[in-house]
Amino acid sequence: MIDSSAGSRPTGTVRALLSALVRPSADHTPLLAQASRPWARHLPYVLAVAAIASLLPSGINVLANDYGINGGLAGALAVAQTAPLLLAVSRPLAAWWMIGGTDLLAAVLVLTTGSGTADLWPWIPTSLVGYLFLMLPLSLREPRRTLVAVWLVTAAAGAALALAGTGSRFTGDNTLLSIALTGAVLLLGGALRERAEARRLLTEQEHISEAERERRTLLEERARIARELHDVVAHHMSVIAVQAASAPYRISDLPAEAAEEFGALAGTARESLAEMRRLLGVLRSEDSGGEKAPQPGVGQLAQLVETVGRAGVPAELTVDAGLVETVPQAVGLSAYRIVQESLANVVRHAPGARTWVSLSSDGPELLVTVVNAPPPERTESLEASVEGTGQGLVGMRERVRLVDGRLDTGPLPEGGFKVAAVLPLDTPDTPRETSA
Repeated sequence: MIDSSAGSRPTGTVRALLSALVRPSADHTPLLAQASRPWARHLPYVLAVAAIASLLPSGINVLANDYGINGGLAGALAVAQTAPLLLAVSRPLAAWWMIGGTDLLAAVLVLTTGSGTADLWPWIPTSLVGYLFLMLPLSLREPRRTLVAVWLVTAAAGAALALAGTGSRFTGDNTLLSIALTGAVLLLGGALRERAEARRLLTEQEHISEAERERRTLLEERARIARELHDVVAHHMSVIAVQAASAPYRISDLPAEAAEEFGALAGTARESLAEMRRLLGVLRSEDSGGEKAPQPGVGQLAQLVETVGRAGVPAELTVDAGLVETVPQAVGLSAYRIVQESLANVVRHAPGARTWVSLSSDGPELLVTVVNAPPPERTESLEASVEGTGQGLVGMRERVRLVDGRLDTGPLPEGGFKVAAVLPLDTPDTPRETSA
């Protein structure tokens, strides 16, 4: 049985290369059009005009005087060989068809009608220089298959013209030179284009990775908030269940209907607690164990500040009198996490800087402020060596959104950093569900 695929592969390759010559790149924006500086955007056109200005008169002179072409025809050929260089800035493959076709026509006319004294063949020197100028924008825009096809056509055309000129008056053969120089320019330009494309894709991937990291951080922080709110809400639901279940024993002469109602209320509270525990099992990561300790609040800030002080950050805490008892549990938890993350940032980014933490009430709002001075001496940030929580300002913003508060962060004019949060104190004890 004859394998027909062996014979079809070369045919398919030739067909693909020919197809690449008639299918230019879909991107027709001028070269360097995305450059930030205006002079860089105009640079390709300036170089094209400079090449035309130098090659046009010299091309006419070489064709007319050295190769014996009629003056008017020499001028037309020189224009057709150089003017498309302007088009090559945005459509290099179309310019290649124009310039390459004109170069072939000029070579045929020189061979058949020329009578000059030049002996270089088959490529006219000025035509070869212009052709090499064209190869650079072509290699920077077109794919690798098109560049291979252009190089093969150039080599085949040069070899055919050299063979046709055998025995003529031309003694200098620049076929191999044209093939080598054309291949070198195409290889260099193609390598630069692929390198730029690889850098662009790498930059896009870095942006995507950064966006995914921020999204993952946000989801992790929201899951953490949901786990903590479970404990806050579970406390109140447990109180409701206990009070409802014990009501018939605590209240004398309770009607049977009321006792039945209290029993149903206690059962509903227990069912709600069970559902919350199931939800918590979904939100809890595999490596996080059961968190049995109660969630911290404003009352635990003194211990937190003391811990940070032992880490080398002199911190002072100021809390208005009576504020610990009046702050709702959900608001106190948010305030504690905001202060915790702020102090962690001071340890990582400004080790040794004096820090002030203050909590005060302004009517129905709790004001949480963390301000740190510049570090006492120029020290390297510990961010690279200390693994942080990964939450940072993302977590603070989520905490503030949880209770419909406001957050203001930023560097201070004299150095240092400030974090200021405003948390409403009249937020219901049963926290609302945050929007995704």
